[in-house]
Amino acid sequence: MTVLKIISNCFFTCFIVLKKTFEMGNYCKDSPVIPRLVAERSRSMTRDLMKKEGFISGLRVKPAMTVTFQFINSINIVFFLYFCKKINEIMKRTVKFFKWFLRVFLLVLVIAVAGIYFSGHGYIFNAVLKTYMKGYKTAHIDDYTYFDNAVIHTGSPQPWQLHEKYNKFQLTGSFRKALEDFQTIGFAMFKDGKILYEEYWNDYSSSSMTNSFSMAKTVTTMLLGKAIEQGYIKGLDQKITDFLPEFLKDSLGRLATVGDLSAMRSGFDWTEDYYSPFNVTTEAYYGNHIEKQLLKRRFVSQPGGHFKYLSANTQLLSIILKRATGKSVADYLSKEFWQPLGMENDALWSLSGGIEKSFCCIHSNVRDYAKLGQLLLQKGNWNGVQLLDTAFVEKMTTPCYDAFKPDEAKKYGYSIWIDETYKPSFYCFLGHLGQRIIVIPNENIVIVRLGKFIDKSYKSKGHLDADAYLMVDEAMERR
Repeated sequence: MTVLKIISNCFFTCFIVLKKTFEMGNYCKDSPVIPRLVAERSRSMTRDLMKKEGFISGLRVKPAMTVTFQFINSINIVFFLYFCKKINEIMKRTVKFFKWFLRVFLLVLVIAVAGIYFSGHGYIFNAVLKTYMKGYKTAHIDDYTYFDNAVIHTGSPQPWQLHEKYNKFQLTGSFRKALEDFQTIGFAMFKDGKILYEEYWNDYSSSSMTNSFSMAKTVTTMLLGKAIEQGYIKGLDQKITDFLPEFLKDSLGRLATVGDLSAMRSGFDWTEDYYSPFNVTTEAYYGNHIEKQLLKRRFVSQPGGHFKYLSANTQLLSIILKRATGKSVADYLSKEFWQPLGMENDALWSLSGGIEKSFCCIHSNVRDYAKLGQLLLQKGNWNGVQLLDTAFVEKMTTPCYDAFKPDEAKKYGYSIWIDETYKPSFYCFLGHLGQRIIVIPNENIVIVRLGKFIDKSYKSKGHLDADAYLMVDEAMERR
């Protein structure tokens, strides 16, 4: 039994020396230090065990055990060198495999990248860099720093007056919870042309600049109304091919009007998606050739038909505005509305290939956004000056009834969302992640909410997003 213990020591010795060898970085390579380590370790452990069993007297091995002692040491070295050889072979095969795997992986990666790029999806890299690499799943309200931007210049600021009840009340607990659930960064109510209430969260303020997202669509149609008023465009019924000859060979495109674009009735070939990377909307947002992207597409259904919300419609409208007026939409907005409204701050409009992304991406603040709603509430009049034709405002804020089936909610006018059945009735600019400018005409109220998220678990009271009704109800409580 003792002899078996001594022999088993050889295996333990092998593993101990292997560990030391790896720690020294030898990895079982040929080296004179390995046999020496084996021999020293083997002699030491074997001697200790033999001494314990009485085979060694003092420092001398009993004569009968001398051969055994030498034999065990020899076995230790033989076993170790055998194990070392096998491990060395395994290590070489492992290194070879990983080199092969790395080459294959890099080759596949290069092919994939080239395929994505040459298939016209190079924008995906930009999208990943500006969303997923920043910890987001979609575009976010502070992303203007990632894009080129045109400046929307203001003139002489006209600050809002404060209502006599300004911030003299608290929001209801349930509504405050909703705002916080929605990760709101700014909320304000305006009554009779004055600020009734405002509050900001997470270090944002009344001058913080954030993304409007699709609220910009309503602003673009306001510019369309101004262009019609000034004679650059004949009217909502003018054919788009007068400005976009690229669609003259498109049998359906020849039938589309500028009004069809504004009312989301164009029949254009487009898929609206804000989360999928392989999507035309994502390409429009993160790409750098938006005009080329749109003008190479076609119409796929009869224009003037059923309502279908498409960001491409507004983008085509902005190309028309630029060609009709000879001005960029940012400059046109600055001259016709931003300066006359006395906006308190300059704003930005994000660009794609030097063209404003008019389907989204005006970057401004709560107070200045509110003036856009206030202008519509006042039927286009500001301080006695008619900035936008009253008839056009009424056209915008009235549902396009024939764009919907009889059993459908009549929820959209010309680039503006409407609920005329709710009490009170209201219309609103709506944007991705819950950007809101809500106008309640009968109460002379404008509401603005900006934030990072919209919680869709809340049940809606109507055919628009649930949070819009929460805000309207809160305003009615505090009017």
